[in-house]
Amino acid sequence: MNTRTNKLNSEFKRLIVEILTKKVKDPRITEMFTILDVDTDKELATAKVYVSVYSTDTEKATQTYLAIKENEPFVRREISRTMHIRKVPEFNFILDTSMAYGQKISEMLYEIGKKDDNN
Repeated sequence: MNTRTNKLNSEFKRLIVEILTKKVKDPRITEMFTILDVDTDKELATAKVYVSVYSTDTEKATQTYLAIKENEPFVRREISRTMHIRKVPEFNFILDTSMAYGQKISEMLYEIGKKDDNN
């Protein structure tokens, strides 16, 4: 990946967070989330946006993710107004569950450790 694409990815990430937290007024976005990464293809046609939602309530987490995903056209329009580039890619929001998976593994290892301590 070239330097220009890296810079664009970084700027897209910053702007997406800003737009979703300050401009999108969707009542379904109730949970804390973060944009982990943006990966734009070299033609600037599409960009994968990796989203992680932090919540103990899976229903609220799902609703937050769906609201983020459904607000893609608004996010894209706002970025188009802000950035002076010829083409703003179509953003494909992807739910990243690696942090939740890592937390689950940590809990399992902790439980195994507790059992070993008791023996």
